Amino acid sequence: MHKPTAIVTACALALVMAVGITGCGGPDQPQVQGPAPTRSPAAGPVYVSDTMGHPLIRPTRLGLTEFTSLSHLKWRDWGQPKAVATGEVSGMWCIPGCEKTGYPATVELSGLQRRENVSYYTRASVRSAHLPNPAETGEDLRSVHLYVPEP
Repeated sequence: MHKPTAIVTACALALVMAVGITGCGGPDQPQVQGPAPTRSPAAGPVYVSDTMGHPLIRPTRLGLTEFTSLSHLKWRDWGQPKAVATGEVSGMWCIPGCEKTGYPATVELSGLQRRENVSYYTRASVRSAHLPNPAETGEDLRSVHLYVPEP
């Protein structure tokens, strides 16, 4: 067995220092600068589920709860974090008085949640001067949880 010579030891030490100073890569390695990229939203359709769990896109009618439905909906901002529509609200709580037409209302969908290559709105809020008192009906139409399928 040979004892390391001073030259071999010096070369080994120089190699260790060079790797320690520059890392494993050389000057030709790419350099990363700036903030990390943000996760881009998945492309695909955006749905809202009715009370039966049916996925709907820009529905003109929507069964919101067991006792309340929306009709004649005209949407704006569909697919954005909040979608807003104007239309009519009606339900068991307004009979008699709204059998033929509902009351003017605005609905806002929010809580956009991604599922694979599609998205669902998870919350709805209805505004109308004719909404019932939640204490009387048990329904708070200002904050309705919407059905979203499991991932």
